[in-house]
Amino acid sequence: MMMNYLNYIESNSNVMLGKPVIKGTRITVALVLQRLSEGASPQDLIKAYPALTIESISAVLAYASDAIGNETIIAVA
Repeated sequence: MMMNYLNYIESNSNVMLGKPVIKGTRITVALVLQRLSEGASPQDLIKAYPALTIESISAVLAYASDAIGNETIIAVA
């Protein structure tokens, strides 16, 4: 079953210029993805950003998967 990431992620033009963030924080989806790609574990992220939870980190991954999965690719010649 796919996680409902909308329970954890929001976009508000008054917070971080409208970039998707963990609800109630200024922690962006991009930051979490970047740190994970650099080798940080979820536990490392929670230690560095106590507002994060395992569920919110999973929501970031579900959001990224949905965003990438629904992209339209336009071939460039």
